[in-house]
Amino acid sequence: MSDSSMQSKKKDEIRILIVEDSLTQGQKLKFILEEEGFYVDWVVSGHQALVMLEEQHPTIIISDVMMPEMDGFTLCSKIKQDEQSKHIPIILLTTLSEPYDILKGLESGADNFITKPYNREYLLSRIEYLMVNMKLRKMYEKRTPEMGIEIYFAGKKHRITSERLQIIDLLFSTYEAIVQKNIELERLNLELKIASEKIKTLSGLIPICSKCKKIRNDEGYWEEVEEYVSAHTEVDFTHGICTDCLKELYPDFYEKKIKSRQKTK
Repeated sequence: MSDSSMQSKKKDEIRILIVEDSLTQGQKLKFILEEEGFYVDWVVSGHQALVMLEEQHPTIIISDVMMPEMDGFTLCSKIKQDEQSKHIPIILLTTLSEPYDILKGLESGADNFITKPYNREYLLSRIEYLMVNMKLRKMYEKRTPEMGIEIYFAGKKHRITSERLQIIDLLFSTYEAIVQKNIELERLNLELKIASEKIKTLSGLIPICSKCKKIRNDEGYWEEVEEYVSAHTEVDFTHGICTDCLKELYPDFYEKKIKSRQKTK
């Protein structure tokens, strides 16, 4: 993240509040942000976040949506209804599994969505985007009075009071999240296609010696079954001996093994 993109603010002057009840997710997020040079606070519930906001105001809040007692949408609404904290940009971490999530984000006044799982680069780009636009938004809010609109969705009326720039930010972040998911799906589809092609290399007729059971490879050379399969798949082998071969090659040992089994029954 470049210094110019931070709007003259140094990273160690940017205070980020994480609201995340998952120990694993919270530690991961805190590590990424602190490694990048930000000052980070971390609480595990919406109630703890509201208490902390009474004493200090972070530059940005990053909150999980799915939390017990108070979810991220409710927390966001409470923060945006408070005159002292409503200016703080809020990023919600969500799965964005339903269109209703986007509507709830607009209702609550959220500024950005980040979908789980996320990568480091995308997370930092969202923070940078908010920092670049904070100054512009403050100028816009002074000139434009707050206006509310009502919409009807899924059998209910919803009132949205978010500023227009805020709505645009949220919708753009939603669009970006969808694009990221499509890119990931394309990558997975490509991996599946490659895997399917590898499987096809073992389909059809394979020349195999009826006596020694060696397989003739694509270059016309005869090689052991293990070598051929290992070269065309990711399979590893552990060697043993089947019952029939044990009886034929080691009859004495076979008899002892059978008697031993009979005694244990």
